[in-house]
Amino acid sequence: MKTNRRCRALLAVSLNLMALLFSTTAFITTHWCEGTQRVPKPSCGKEKKTNCLNYSGNETANETNQNVVHYSWETGDDRFLFRYFHTGIWYSCEENINASGEKCRSFIDLAPASEKGVLWLSVVSEVLYIMLLIVGFSLMCLELFHSSSVIDGLKLNAFAAVFTVLSGLLGMVAHMMYTQVFQVTVSLGPEDWRPHSWDYGWSFCLAWGSFTCCMAASVTTLNSYTKTVIEFRHKRKIFEQGFREEQNFLDQEAIKYFRER
Repeated sequence: MKTNRRCRALLAVSLNLMALLFSTTAFITTHWCEGTQRVPKPSCGKEKKTNCLNYSGNETANETNQNVVHYSWETGDDRFLFRYFHTGIWYSCEENINASGEKCRSFIDLAPASEKGVLWLSVVSEVLYIMLLIVGFSLMCLELFHSSSVIDGLKLNAFAAVFTVLSGLLGMVAHMMYTQVFQVTVSLGPEDWRPHSWDYGWSFCLAWGSFTCCMAASVTTLNSYTKTVIEFRHKRKIFEQGFREEQNFLDQEAIKYFRER
């Protein structure tokens, strides 16, 4: 019984730790959503000679360069390029078409005014989610390494299960609120930011993976609590039944003794 309970507690601690690592990584990274943005090509110059527009009409200097697009009203999409971007809770970063590297700006500033309250609620919920995961993880570690009796272990187990379930619910709400804010920002955000195409990134997958591990940890903890209580009650029932049988036997022996006297 003790070995099985310890194995279940160790599994719950491992799942909770994975949920905590996944959620923290997702919270600080900027790959919740990623895709491409359709932006006009910059003008050609001394420093920019590829993927640019030539407004001067000078074809001799650039006739061998296939990446230079000569400006014309009929060129359509040839006047545009697609730059990669990725967005997180805090920042949105896009490829810098005029130089190497990326440039980032605050996603909170990009969100429409009507959605800023929901976005801040999502941020607060994510923080509370991580904090409750830490509390649940601490209680599980106490139950695993410093529990001196079965009763104390059951109390810690119950509190750990409650905190883990609450954290999972908060995490689910936070992820859904952020998804709603991003979808509204795609439609109503600044013109120079709106994506041409987008999809969910690896940070988003980590966030929901964290939620899955969190709920698995809570189920494992509740299962451990339930099994321990059932086993404890079963042993107590067997003890009480044996005690009553022994008491009845002693009473009968006493009655027999007094009758013989």
